[in-house]
Amino acid sequence: QVRLVESGGGLVEAGESLRLTCKLHGENFDARAMAWFRQAPGKERDFVASINYNGERTVYEDSVKGRFTISRDNAKNTVYLQMDSLKPEDTALYICNTNYGLQGPGHRAGVWGQGTQVTVSP
Repeated sequence: QVRLVESGGGLVEAGESLRLTCKLHGENFDARAMAWFRQAPGKERDFVASINYNGERTVYEDSVKGRFTISRDNAKNTVYLQMDSLKPEDTALYICNTNYGLQGPGHRAGVWGQGTQVTVSP
């Protein structure tokens, strides 16, 4: 049984940074792709970024390119999302996902965490 636990969310001002952490409890972390999605109130869950099993390939949603960086530490079963230059429109519940295939927009399979809230004030 795989379980994902996110942390690192909070309330920040526009222009500031946050680093989100997602730890996988279970097996085969180093064989799994990892991803971050986000969901704002009243909106659908949107893809943010993904990283393949060994960290050599990453994919980003256009609006976060150049501001967000996804990375992973296979020794710690953990994936990170460094978020810089945050904007009010980045406000959402950020949710971690694991899957054996690399995730992208529209992805709905795999295991999901409960999420960590990020709020960016103007």
